[in-house]
Amino acid sequence: MIDQIQSYLGDSASSLLEHRCETIPNTSLHLPGGDIVDRVYAVSDRNPQVLANLHRLFHTGRLAGTGYLSILPVDQGIEHSAGASFAKNPLYFDGENIVKLALEGGCNAVASTFGVLGSVARKYAHRIPFLVKLNHNQLLTYPNTFDQILFGNVRQAWELGAAAVGATIYFGSEESNRQIVEVARAFHEAHELGMATVLWCYLRNPAFKREKDYHVSADLTAQANHLGVTIEADIIKQKLPENNGGYLALNSGDSSYGKLDKRIYSELTTDHPIDLCRYQVANCYMGRMGLINSGGASGEDDFGQAVRTAVINKRAGGCGLISGRKAFQRPMEEGVKLLNAIQDVYLCKEVTVA
Repeated sequence: MIDQIQSYLGDSASSLLEHRCETIPNTSLHLPGGDIVDRVYAVSDRNPQVLANLHRLFHTGRLAGTGYLSILPVDQGIEHSAGASFAKNPLYFDGENIVKLALEGGCNAVASTFGVLGSVARKYAHRIPFLVKLNHNQLLTYPNTFDQILFGNVRQAWELGAAAVGATIYFGSEESNRQIVEVARAFHEAHELGMATVLWCYLRNPAFKREKDYHVSADLTAQANHLGVTIEADIIKQKLPENNGGYLALNSGDSSYGKLDKRIYSELTTDHPIDLCRYQVANCYMGRMGLINSGGASGEDDFGQAVRTAVINKRAGGCGLISGRKAFQRPMEEGVKLLNAIQDVYLCKEVTVA
């Protein structure tokens, strides 16, 4: 298993597999493990039904009992248009095949829309945990606008048998205050009904794009994570950081933005991708709420990029990967192989927390 992982990583294998994090030590973290629900979540205010559904999430699929998650998310039919998302592989216009891919791929859960999961709920909701995405950014207005709006309510998700609900907040956008209030209320209701909660903590603001795209800076994404766990998301979904210094860039010249302490850059992070991701984990209450990173768009080196992301997430102290387009925009057999390659990183004992 480790040989295959090293092969996927190529020239970056030694840098990623041998790195030692000397910023925030792993002894400060609440790390994934088979007892994560009892050890970490059970001391919180989550009720027994939420704990039962978290236990189900962490004990399904190939990663069952490890404390790690491999989730298949397919809501791109709305977010990116169904045609653009499924033209490469039209069988996924039928939502049943999305669920089949998650099952065949050994995933802990399948994340999708009310429509997709509701259309096959009686056949599959008892076989694999459903994660219902509550809100979406629909792109049929002209010109396109960017706002996460609710497509249903929490009780609908509960009625179709969901183990968890998910939502996106565009932190930094003009609509973010409303989204924070909406999602906080929805997550509270979900917990009352016994479902777990997963938050896509994405940044969106044209000002974040400068000489670098600070939508993926470690400091800003980590703060989004911290806001996400504040409204009691049980699991945070975040893009892997690609740079740092968003606060510094936005405070240049005559502008003033947010609050920062330069020790973020001198003591709590370095330029190494594992250290940048470690800072994201730290902002999830030192791992009390699990961090899953997204697999990103499909491209030329999907297997290598997916394995790289999984290695960084695991070694940083995260609890898994949520990868969609890399898996479903290829024949199902290859999609299963890619999901298994991701899971192998978390099953491989030689890949340790840095």
